[in-house]
Amino acid sequence: MAATSTDPIAVGAAARPRLAPPIGRRGLTRLLVAAALIGLWEAGAHLGWIDPFFFSSPSAIAGTLAKQFSSGAIYKHIGATLQEALWGLVLGALGGAALAWLATRSAALADLLDPLLLLLNSVPRIVLAPIFVMWLGIGMNSKVAVAFFLVFVVVFFAVAAGIREVDHTLVEKIVVLGGSQRDLLVEVYLPSVLSWVFSSLRVAVGFAFTGAIVGEFVGASSGLGYLMNFAQGSQNAALMMATVVIIMVIIAGLFAVLERVERRLMAWK
Repeated sequence: MAATSTDPIAVGAAARPRLAPPIGRRGLTRLLVAAALIGLWEAGAHLGWIDPFFFSSPSAIAGTLAKQFSSGAIYKHIGATLQEALWGLVLGALGGAALAWLATRSAALADLLDPLLLLLNSVPRIVLAPIFVMWLGIGMNSKVAVAFFLVFVVVFFAVAAGIREVDHTLVEKIVVLGGSQRDLLVEVYLPSVLSWVFSSLRVAVGFAFTGAIVGEFVGASSGLGYLMNFAQGSQNAALMMATVVIIMVIIAGLFAVLERVERRLMAWK
């Protein structure tokens, strides 16, 4: 009979799972590709292959970012855009979800809303930004209104589709077994709707920032859109690119938060 090891250290080492690499092969490939593209961009700017006046360079963008953050000038612009976009996102999501629920409960309301919202969805909603600025002024309210409107339509259709996809046989069984409206909402409709909502929230986050930034382009005294407008007017490519980098980092951070929330709420899947 073969001898078995009784050494607890050896047994523990054998049972311990091997740690996975922090980023994996795919993540490493992405980092290498990104580093290569940034290196080519920097080399092209220094060697004259591209005009740094129009395209800037990674080193100039990094210098601009360092200057903006060290002076503290960027924080008020980040705060203004974040506040406008998040308020628009939250209010648009709540309003779209509530109206979609009411529309799926009432056929008359659905007949009234569906054609109207389909028409609004076919119109480039960004063109409404100047109207909201004219109505509500250049303050925060007009940017929140633009972001709200962009998010509202997306969430409305996502929630309505999620509710309509619910298996009616399951609903009937719960009603027969004595389930209340609260049971139907929590146990049936909410799980179905969450799948659709999280799939559309990433689009909604982008729309919320689009609405806030476009509103700031039209008229504002602060915000990342205002900063980009200022950079465009002063022909400062480095500042414009640096602002784009900040927007991308903020949205990527929000996507990471949404992914963790989705993983927690959709653990049943």
